[in-house]
Amino acid sequence: MPFGLQPIHLVFIAVIALLIFGPKRLPEIGRGVGRAINEFRRGAQEMTDGLREEISHPVQEVDSTGAPVPSMASPAHTQAMSAQGEPAHLAPAPAPAAGSKFCSNCGSANAAEARFCNKCGSQLSA
Repeated sequence: MPFGLQPIHLVFIAVIALLIFGPKRLPEIGRGVGRAINEFRRGAQEMTDGLREEISHPVQEVDSTGAPVPSMASPAHTQAMSAQGEPAHLAPAPAPAAGSKFCSNCGSANAAEARFCNKCGSQLSA
């Protein structure tokens, strides 16, 4: 049984509840507990459905001109889409600054004074 409860424990809990609340209020309390559990399940299901929908269909933000705003989760090299939904071109990669350090793990450019890679987080060699 869940939570390590044995049948004798459930009988003991029922007897204690009967003594505390009385035989007239016990069905009312049982209905209230059942409604609370149903409401909790319904809320959890709505939250799960909302999260699944948000993951499968993320909302794209637009600025005041109607142009899409890149999200914080998107990589620096995003692919632009034409009005028909086809790739228009690849965004050019930013040119590395003079004196920058390159990560030996992922190859990305980092600032000269950086100690850790901005992309993968590995330690940069001196």
